[in-house]
Amino acid sequence: MTAAHGVQGPDVQGRGVQGTLDDLGTPLSEVTFVVVDLETTGGSAADSAITEIGAVKVRGGEELGELGTLVDPGGPIPPFITALTGITTAMVTAAPRVESVLPAFLEFARGCVLVAHNAPFDIGFLKSACAANGYAWPAFPVVDTVDLARRVLSKDEVPNCKLGTLARFFRTSNEPTHRALADARATVEVLHGLIERLGSFGVTSLEEMRGFAKAPTPEQRRKRHLADDVPSTPGVYLFEDHAGEVLYVGKSGDLRSRVRSYFTGSETRWRVREMVGLAENVRTIVCATGLEAEVRELRLIAEHKPRYNRRSKFPERAIWLKLTAEPFPRLSIVRECRADGARYLGPISSRRQAEEARAALHEAVPLRQCTQRLTLRLVERGKARACALAEIGRCGAPCDGRESADAYNVHAGTARSVMEGDVRPVVAAAQVRIDRLSSELRYEEAAAQRDRLAAFVRAAARGQRLAALARLPELVAARPAFDGGWELSVVRYGRLAAAGTVPRGAQPRPYVDALIATAETVFPPAGEAPGGVALGAPPSAGATAEEMECVLRWLDLPGVRLVEVAGPWTCPAHGAEGLREWIDKAYEPHEPSHPRAGRPLR
Repeated sequence: MTAAHGVQGPDVQGRGVQGTLDDLGTPLSEVTFVVVDLETTGGSAADSAITEIGAVKVRGGEELGELGTLVDPGGPIPPFITALTGITTAMVTAAPRVESVLPAFLEFARGCVLVAHNAPFDIGFLKSACAANGYAWPAFPVVDTVDLARRVLSKDEVPNCKLGTLARFFRTSNEPTHRALADARATVEVLHGLIERLGSFGVTSLEEMRGFAKAPTPEQRRKRHLADDVPSTPGVYLFEDHAGEVLYVGKSGDLRSRVRSYFTGSETRWRVREMVGLAENVRTIVCATGLEAEVRELRLIAEHKPRYNRRSKFPERAIWLKLTAEPFPRLSIVRECRADGARYLGPISSRRQAEEARAALHEAVPLRQCTQRLTLRLVERGKARACALAEIGRCGAPCDGRESADAYNVHAGTARSVMEGDVRPVVAAAQVRIDRLSSELRYEEAAAQRDRLAAFVRAAARGQRLAALARLPELVAARPAFDGGWELSVVRYGRLAAAGTVPRGAQPRPYVDALIATAETVFPPAGEAPGGVALGAPPSAGATAEEMECVLRWLDLPGVRLVEVAGPWTCPAHGAEGLREWIDKAYEPHEPSHPRAGRPLR
């Protein structure tokens, strides 16, 4: 056999052996790629749906076929998605459902390599759709053009690896437009540009290309020594640069194993790889339990605000729905919860959710929606101005005296009662509107009312859970540990004040008493309202909402036992906590008679 038919290589004894062309892998010119792009109703496959699929099949630089179709997501398309993609609810009304499109796509892509820009997003939606509709997901090889771009292009060439940026860099003839087929065509040209770049790295086969994108960077290999002295215990780790600035904070049940993973090919996040290149030290804080590590991580992120952490950096930016403390109260969305006599609902995850919750409350209670500050003196003098809602009869208009102060105080009292825990007026009002709209076959409007109610119920339920914990002067709980002992936690006014363990076979009471005696002193919230803190308001000297939610999740784990509780730990009898499961069922997959009908809220 000649050299043209194989490759020489040493065997175990050092002699030359003849390899085969299979050892070289599949040449990129012979690989059939299917470049896919999706448009969806949101960012999570768990609660969003596909609205459009676009796919282009190419091999050796030549296009072999295209597949493109709109998809009916089974519900209305959010306005911000329409603004981004141009796809409206009317456009997808007559489109096929995803269960009809999937077989065609799977057949189109059969035996090919899938390519996508930010592949976890698109592949995640496709896998979720297959699982929901009973289709087995084939073991497609997947190539992510984002990963490739981050390896072969420098920051001097492109400021980021967005599809639009790469399309401009490679001067593609197809411009990304947030439409599936157009973006898939642009990704094909970006893929070809990246493959040309890979040639300079000696990458010529599919196997080499996939390994190249996931291989550790030189910086990762060079910094492996930073993990040498890290202990194998639960705790928190902090990556620091040469000046001692904290770059990244994380937690783990095994610090050594987790930190070492940052210096291997398993770490593919480009921001983290960049962070590793800047890091000069890894500092660790050993913790007694996993809960302590989780809480310490949150506190350190909030304190240092590391540039490479994305979440939990700004707990002070929480959003609240506030019923103002003034003669004619109104609902306002604010970013600070004060001890000012007002009532607060929250914290709420986003401003959009806060606006939805406010709209649900406005539909149940006719509070004024204007932003002017009304005083009794201003109203009595007739100097307040009426808004447009007053002119069309949608506001009682206390500003110009059409509604008396006493009558308005009744509405304000109802709103105050709702925000303190009795959500029945909001639920009843929303249910009436949903039933009426559904009977009139106005399903999209009924779904919008359902979403408003869900936003309100979830915000109120979250606030009630946090407020109940924040009122407790002290709570001591224990959970069975893996080694047969116990994990202990002392919580004061919602803040984790101490954490410890009880060895296997030891009497727990002395350990509990010692932990309580050495726990952090936490003062009660300042200016608390009668009956406790304002709904949802974390104590000013205690914990953030995120820390309290960590504690509550730990308390919900199997096997947790309450050792001591100082004071009542309760939620309102007519509060939102009991309605969360009811609301969640409204979003479960179902088979209604009308394709856009929501599950009845009953």
